[in-house]
Amino acid sequence: MPIISMFYGIIVQLFFFDNDKHHTPHVHIRYSEFRASVDISTAEILEGDIPQRQLRLV
Repeated sequence: MPIISMFYGIIVQLFFFDNDKHHTPHVHIRYSEFRASVDISTAEILEGDIPQRQLRLV
Protein backbone atom coordinates (compact mmCIF):
# COMPACT_ATOMS: atom_id res chain seq x y z
CA MET A 1 0.00 0.00 0.00
CA PRO A 2 2.14 2.85 -1.24
CA ILE A 3 1.60 6.37 0.01
CA ILE A 4 0.85 8.47 -3.05
CA SER A 5 0.40 11.84 -1.34
CA MET A 6 0.93 13.60 1.99
CA PHE A 7 -0.28 17.17 2.53
CA TYR A 8 -1.85 19.23 5.34
CA GLY A 9 -1.78 16.19 7.62
CA ILE A 10 -3.69 14.07 5.09
CA ILE A 11 -2.19 10.77 3.94
CA VAL A 12 -3.52 9.17 0.74
CA GLN A 13 -2.69 5.51 0.09
CA LEU A 14 -3.48 3.51 -3.02
CA PHE A 15 -4.87 0.00 -2.57
CA PHE A 16 -4.74 -1.84 -5.87
CA PHE A 17 -5.12 -5.44 -4.62
CA ASP A 18 -8.02 -4.88 -2.18
CA ASN A 19 -10.83 -6.00 -4.51
CA ASP A 20 -12.41 -8.44 -2.04
CA LYS A 21 -13.97 -5.74 0.10
CA HIS A 22 -14.92 -2.79 -2.12
CA HIS A 23 -14.77 -4.20 -5.68
CA THR A 24 -13.73 -0.85 -7.14
CA PRO A 25 -10.47 1.11 -7.46
CA HIS A 26 -10.15 3.25 -4.35
CA VAL A 27 -7.79 5.13 -2.08
CA HIS A 28 -7.56 5.10 1.68
CA ILE A 29 -7.34 8.47 3.38
CA ARG A 30 -6.00 9.08 6.88
CA TYR A 31 -6.34 12.37 8.69
CA SER A 32 -5.72 12.58 12.43
CA GLU A 33 -8.05 9.96 13.97
CA PHE A 34 -10.22 9.75 10.83
CA ARG A 35 -10.02 6.96 8.25
CA ALA A 36 -11.97 6.57 5.01
CA SER A 37 -11.98 4.54 1.80
CA VAL A 38 -12.90 6.66 -1.23
CA ASP A 39 -13.86 5.52 -4.73
CA ILE A 40 -11.44 7.02 -7.26
CA SER A 41 -13.94 7.64 -10.06
CA THR A 42 -16.87 9.08 -8.06
CA ALA A 43 -15.18 10.41 -4.89
CA GLU A 44 -17.87 8.57 -2.90
CA ILE A 45 -16.93 7.45 0.61
CA LEU A 46 -17.10 3.65 0.60
CA GLU A 47 -16.34 3.18 4.28
CA GLY A 48 -15.31 5.29 7.24
CA ASP A 49 -15.53 8.99 7.90
CA ILE A 50 -13.43 12.06 7.16
CA PRO A 51 -14.21 15.76 7.59
CA GLN A 52 -15.78 17.33 4.49
CA ARG A 53 -13.04 19.97 4.20
CA GLN A 54 -10.28 17.34 3.97
CA LEU A 55 -12.33 15.26 1.55
CA ARG A 56 -12.64 18.27 -0.78
CA LEU A 57 -8.86 18.75 -0.63
CA VAL A 58 -8.29 15.16 -1.67
